[in-house]
Amino acid sequence: MSTISKEHGDRLFWLGRYTERFFITLRSLDRLYDKMIDEKHGYKEYLAYFGLDDTYSDSRDFIRSFLYDDSNPNSAAYSLERAYDNGIVLREEISTKTLSFLQMAKDTLISSQGKASVRLALLPLKDILYSFWGSINEHIYDDEIRNIIYIGKTLERLDMYMRMKYPFADVEKEFIRLCKNLNRVPKGTPYRYNTNYLSTVVEILGSEDDYELYSDKAIKSLEHLFEPMEVTV
Repeated sequence: MSTISKEHGDRLFWLGRYTERFFITLRSLDRLYDKMIDEKHGYKEYLAYFGLDDTYSDSRDFIRSFLYDDSNPNSAAYSLERAYDNGIVLREEISTKTLSFLQMAKDTLISSQGKASVRLALLPLKDILYSFWGSINEHIYDDEIRNIIYIGKTLERLDMYMRMKYPFADVEKEFIRLCKNLNRVPKGTPYRYNTNYLSTVVEILGSEDDYELYSDKAIKSLEHLFEPMEVTV
């Protein structure tokens, strides 16, 4: 029987999700830089992926908000801050060494603001995040703790890939990885997935055609994946 409480399970899950969201947001913004040099509002397609309105005066305003504004729930800064908040509470589970990489990421992000070349200043973040995941593997001996973090990581990647219309082959690989992680969850844990919602995602991601037609429904099902199962009498 698991000794992980529902509260700690949630924090482990969201540590994985927010850390991965931070990474994917950074990578996506980096890819947008060249396009935004040529187009004043070259970020509009990115906003459309997430159903967001364009309230920004130009590309520089957009980048400032999506990199550094921790009051913007879609920004890199917001995701990193939420990951760090969960990491603080989970220090004993993940180790102080692992937490230190999130602090390094925060320091690097903050120090990059105002630099002549923001892209160059942000380059160390990739290695810092890889070191964070390496430390997770090195310092966590409880397989269930590590696995819940990785469920959050892979679910977030799958969610973001579908929202940003990644090719089916990429989405399928991440879904297979998520299912492997879900299958490692012990039956006794309080952190169990809802098989009804998982079945919906399995059906939609069973073919490229269904993915193209029903990815929005799959995303919705992922959002409810850890809701309790309905009990029938």
